Amino acid sequence: MKIRPLKTIEKMIPEGTEGVAMQVGIGKAEGAPRFAMRYFTVEPGGATPKHSHWWEHEVFVAGGKGEVFHGDEAHPIEKGDMVFVEPDELHQFRNTGDVPLEFICVVPHPE
Repeated sequence: MKIRPLKTIEKMIPEGTEGVAMQVGIGKAEGAPRFAMRYFTVEPGGATPKHSHWWEHEVFVAGGKGEVFHGDEAHPIEKGDMVFVEPDELHQFRNTGDVPLEFICVVPHPE
């Protein structure tokens, strides 16, 4: 078992994002062979790029509010919501509030 306080995990800025920080809390370095758990903070007005990839996402909104785009259609999200993004689905997360949008995202390792 490993316990990692979020405040001790390095923040990275994902390429192509605006006002977005990512922290990899659990991944291969912690001995997780199949999945990574990542924590995202999206500042007000910030967004991830619209993108798609072969893997799915399981997302839990931990704070704030925003929108998740499915193709060109925006769906509101807020603290407590859970989102499933299917493989190869065009998607984007955007903060529409005045406080950070925070979410946990679980994804499989790419191999």
